[in-house]
Amino acid sequence: MGLRTLKRYVQIAFNGTASQVRRILPQIPYDPRIIIEAGTPYIKLNGMAGVGLIRRMWRGLVVADIKVTDGAVREVVFAAGAGANAATVMGSAPVETLDFFVEFCAKHNIFSMIDMLGVDNPLRKMLPMQTNPDVVVIHKGRDEESNKRNIIRYKDIAKIRSKFDSLISVAGGLEYDSVRKAYFNGADIAILNVVAANDPNVGLRENANFRQLIPSILDEVGQ
Repeated sequence: MGLRTLKRYVQIAFNGTASQVRRILPQIPYDPRIIIEAGTPYIKLNGMAGVGLIRRMWRGLVVADIKVTDGAVREVVFAAGAGANAATVMGSAPVETLDFFVEFCAKHNIFSMIDMLGVDNPLRKMLPMQTNPDVVVIHKGRDEESNKRNIIRYKDIAKIRSKFDSLISVAGGLEYDSVRKAYFNGADIAILNVVAANDPNVGLRENANFRQLIPSILDEVGQ
């Protein structure tokens, strides 16, 4: 499975229960432009078994959003063993952790994703790195959505691309009809959260008809 064979992707993140995954994921038709994420809350609730469940139900790319902050080697092994094709590390982690993470993701044939949530200058943090990550995530957090002045920092995309050959993913307050803005600003991957019907955060409502919704999202993704 490759990430560079297509121009754009949409990543659908599950952050709830295993029953939510069992109910919704079968409604999502396979498409190589779709990446399925086992989100951090989902993994905390369901463990690596939750990643394995998604792996069994989805034959495309699966991300384990484990947000490594230390001990990168063992955590990469956990994610790869559960069947993930990609895993995440926090950009706020020590540079040594970032390098270990990228190195061992490559050894285990999974994609390395650096999540820049809370990092003021992603490029500056990456410059001392010895290795090139597969993906850099420009991330406005869910809690930050409550502050309307916080925006996705699209300006960081060009800065990172000036030095690193990495794909760029963006997350934070995206809805199905706004992913085009992410691509317009240079992103390769747009992340959409599956959220509860009464969740104040933006995303794909879990009570939506995903069989109808997914084709509309893929229209935004394009070919």
